Amino acid sequence: MLDLTYETPKPKIISGAKHDWELVIGMEVHAQISSRAKLFSGASTQFGAEPNSNVSFVDAAMPGMLPVINEFCVEQAVRTGLGLKAQINLWSAFDRKNYFYPDLPQGYQISQLYHPIVGEGEVLVDMAPGIARKVRIERIHMEQDAGKSIHDMDPEMSFVDLNRTGVALMEIVSRPDIRGPEEAAAYVTKLRQILRYLGTCDGNMQNGSLRADVNVSICRPGQYEKYQETQDFSHLGTRCEIKNMNSMRFIQAAIDVEARRQIAIVESGGEVVQETRLFDPDKGETRSMRSKEEAHDYRYFPDPDLLPLEIEQAWVDDIAANLPELPDEKKARFMADFGLTEYDASVLTADVESAAYFEVVANGRDGKMAANWVINELFGRLKKDDNAITESPVSPAQLGGIIDLIHKGDISGKIAKDLFEIVYTTGGDPAQIVEKRGMKQVTDTGAIEEAVDKIIAENPAQVEKAKANPKLAGWFVGQVMKETGGKANPKVVNQLVSQKLAE
Repeated sequence: MLDLTYETPKPKIISGAKHDWELVIGMEVHAQISSRAKLFSGASTQFGAEPNSNVSFVDAAMPGMLPVINEFCVEQAVRTGLGLKAQINLWSAFDRKNYFYPDLPQGYQISQLYHPIVGEGEVLVDMAPGIARKVRIERIHMEQDAGKSIHDMDPEMSFVDLNRTGVALMEIVSRPDIRGPEEAAAYVTKLRQILRYLGTCDGNMQNGSLRADVNVSICRPGQYEKYQETQDFSHLGTRCEIKNMNSMRFIQAAIDVEARRQIAIVESGGEVVQETRLFDPDKGETRSMRSKEEAHDYRYFPDPDLLPLEIEQAWVDDIAANLPELPDEKKARFMADFGLTEYDASVLTADVESAAYFEVVANGRDGKMAANWVINELFGRLKKDDNAITESPVSPAQLGGIIDLIHKGDISGKIAKDLFEIVYTTGGDPAQIVEKRGMKQVTDTGAIEEAVDKIIAENPAQVEKAKANPKLAGWFVGQVMKETGGKANPKVVNQLVSQKLAE
């Protein structure tokens, strides 16, 4: 396991006109469960389908239609709970959350208020190499998504697309343990990473697969510590919820804007109203959406169409036994097996595809050299072209082949970079390219010595300077490499230059 230091969260201090204030943040992350069918029907969850084409009679709330639980979605929720080291509740139940939206055909949402399937867990948030903060998970419950209202297709009418209606969601609710905008973004990043490793949510924020509701409040210094001691929320300020955040950058900006809005209200003698707000990134402000309802406003009651959900411990144990290697475990193994720094291991394990790519490249080779090539050369080139690792034109086998040629001494580091560019743009087997293009490194001492002698003979003044100051010998090495088209073995060149200048 990683050797981590756990920090007590340091609050973000914001100076108001009269006082200093601290932030208190809790998050409700809605993660779409990776499943081809919805939570209570067999309708498809395909993204981007024609409007209202993925709608069953159950989703459309036709009379007499009854929900049937999707067992795979339950398994995915349990897998997520296990991945977050959370308590799995063998007995849970579904409730109806009653409210009216045009895109909610039933007039209620099936959720789990009183008896969620997953209880308390935790997320270790990476703040710096060797430093992590623990954010407590209060609960994870399953619920169905609503549809989508579309207001920008007609100047007078709104349209409703029910394709998302009934799609299975996990609502992952944190404790108010987050103390600043950067930590909030880091928390969502780490949570998204874990979900993608588990395969329980694809984490695509642009498509709405992962959305965050951010609860923000402010308090005077020292009040949060009183809350921690007593768990009495009266020590914290009134919270406002910012809905449907779908980017790390917007999450940070919205928290900062909302905190300053609340500070201005309180310092002017007003009171913050508990409400749901939306963030407008163009105007850099949050605006009121609706008053924040309490649980009783939704008239929750047990869903009469669904029996309590009872699962067996043996089934949970079987899921636990087949969990994949998670990010922190993989990072620790990469550091131990390949001798990587924590920073390099973090970069390589940031997503499951990058980790898999690196592991193929590093297998049987120098781990540090493999990491250097994957991070600096491959990732750098992919970023320049705005490509993901899954779109890489250089396969792990090809990159491994380049590293093998360096290790055997067939090519130098400079030639290797030229070779990488060729493979990246045109493909092909690296060894065959080196042979066909005559790129093999010159290791013949006689040929290199001839080039060294030529450069020394042509530059007598520079020779005298180098003899007086040995650090200038590097100039001769560069000239010899240039003379040989970069093909000379740099180690042999250095040795010969030093030897000749000492004569």
